[in-house]
Amino acid sequence: MSSTTRAAKVLNTVFGPAVRGREDPAGAWAKAVAQVEKEAGAQDPELADGLGRVFASIVEEPRLTPLGWFFALNVVKARYVNRLRIQTLLAERPEIGAEQITDPVFVLGLPRTATTLTHKVLAASPDHRGPLAWEMAYTGLEDPKVAKREIKRFDQSIQLVTSVFAPALKHIHPISATDPEESLVLMPHGTFWPLFHGSMPSYRDWYAQRSAAELAGDYEYLKQGLQVLQHGRAPKRWIVKYPAHLNDMTVIKKVFPDATFVWTHRDPAAVVGSSCSLIETLWAPYQTDPDPLEVGQLVMDSMVTWVNNALEARLSLPPSSIVDVPYHALSHDPHTEVPRLYSAIGATWRDSDAAQLDRVLARPAGTRPHEYDMRRYGLQPEQVAEEFAGYLRLLNTIDVLDARPKAEM
Repeated sequence: MSSTTRAAKVLNTVFGPAVRGREDPAGAWAKAVAQVEKEAGAQDPELADGLGRVFASIVEEPRLTPLGWFFALNVVKARYVNRLRIQTLLAERPEIGAEQITDPVFVLGLPRTATTLTHKVLAASPDHRGPLAWEMAYTGLEDPKVAKREIKRFDQSIQLVTSVFAPALKHIHPISATDPEESLVLMPHGTFWPLFHGSMPSYRDWYAQRSAAELAGDYEYLKQGLQVLQHGRAPKRWIVKYPAHLNDMTVIKKVFPDATFVWTHRDPAAVVGSSCSLIETLWAPYQTDPDPLEVGQLVMDSMVTWVNNALEARLSLPPSSIVDVPYHALSHDPHTEVPRLYSAIGATWRDSDAAQLDRVLARPAGTRPHEYDMRRYGLQPEQVAEEFAGYLRLLNTIDVLDARPKAEM
């Protein structure tokens, strides 16, 4: 069954010849960097080189479409634009760098374990703030006119993707400019690039060889982005989220010493198929009919690594810095579990929070349940259980693995 929409195939056929630079990706990236640096009046050669590796690895994907090539160049270019914007603000206003990011909460856990819901539930507090999708894509000081423009631009881009290239995305992971979104948008590097674009073996090899200082630098970038977003606004406790922060818990603790980790848990057998379906959908704007077996291999390689690194980190981190959230407890009785979660992170649960909980929990209008089967991706339950054996030993002490959730979250 084709995962590429008919409209996407037509557009790639029509516009393919007009997409320039495909035969010389290094030259195309150099040209993009020069344009960005001229407009910004700033440069960061090390970052430009690193992002160039991202782009080079994407364009090596054998199924990459002409429009996928064009989208990839612009996505990576936009990351450089935003980073130079942040650096310029920090240089012009050194006081931004003195902003204190106090007691941040990092929501993490395997994908499809209610990390998004947990993020939104915590960010809904008037004492908290989750970075919004649009402001991580365009990070600047408060300006209502800019906000209005960028929100419109962001939502139009998402609407294009979900209407033409990846219609299933609005059901699997709805995205809106004004919703809290994953902190990966503020980071230059991470395991997220392959999950969005393709297997990217050359980038994954390069990323695996980076030093501890370079990994910490990625999170310093994240911290600086949060400092910009906090400057001139009432400071609140930051609630950031990305499943693969599992991979970097010790690094995060070095950059954010007072961070609290909220780790959502669910049986991997219940989430790998859903994760594969999401990744196949995310690849669709870039590739012609992504290979389900390739998706399955990437998902297992990535998720097993994240979890194993998190289990090792858990041995050295203060127990008080990790709050476990069992999926089935949250699903069965959110009106009990969410106040418990607030208490566990030292937050205040108010009547106003309770009053709006059902609204926060509700699925966006027009979305439908997500259907998937791990076997489509070459995965079997026995294989999943074997590769996640270490995590399952922990999970058996936290969650009820064979329980049926009261509601899918």
